[in-house]
Amino acid sequence: MGAQKRERTAFTSRQSKLERILALCWIPVHLYLLPKAIWHFFPALETSWLNVAVYGTGVVYMLLTQFRFLRRDFDPLCDRPGYVLLEILVSYGAMLLLNMAVSGILLLVVDGLDNPNNAAVLNMAETSSGPVAALAVFLAPIVEELMFRAGIFGGLRRFGRLPAYLVCMLLFSLYHVWGYALNDPAAWLYALQYLPVTFLLCRIYERTDSIWGSILFHMLINFIALHALTFLEKLL
Repeated sequence: MGAQKRERTAFTSRQSKLERILALCWIPVHLYLLPKAIWHFFPALETSWLNVAVYGTGVVYMLLTQFRFLRRDFDPLCDRPGYVLLEILVSYGAMLLLNMAVSGILLLVVDGLDNPNNAAVLNMAETSSGPVAALAVFLAPIVEELMFRAGIFGGLRRFGRLPAYLVCMLLFSLYHVWGYALNDPAAWLYALQYLPVTFLLCRIYERTDSIWGSILFHMLINFIALHALTFLEKLL
């Protein structure tokens, strides 16, 4: 029984060395080089369509370079679909509780919570709801999970769980606010709001032993968050 349990909980998801290099090399392209190039050639492009172009290109790149990894990691998903679903549901409940705790702490420091990333998504959704929904629910989770969870967390996981969690949580949280914090240093505080979800994305990748576990969880989070933000905006 003990051996079976160890085998069941072992983390075996691994990119090849080339797959990891290709995933990590996309990060500077995704963050800076590609947006700069697109804006250079299409200066009048709306922000929502710019993001769709960046993430859409990223999905194509990831499918071309990570297809074998995605195929290998699909087997654990098919082997234990009920377990993966349970992990996603439990993780979502834990995320809600942790988000409430972090938001409560932030309210002690700032007057009201006005996450600039959420505000930017709402602004884009008002003018381009369809593209923004596709971006948030389908494109972003695939690109971000392969860069951060597979590339960074998966690469560091073999050296130890603690450094893998800490580095991935820090980088993924800063990733969501750095563009706003360059103009307003106070925006760095909002990185704290992304720590719980980043921890849970890493955890579900580790526990399901499949990058598809974190991709599906990420899709669910963005789907509910987008519709919740839109609903609250209409109420207010």
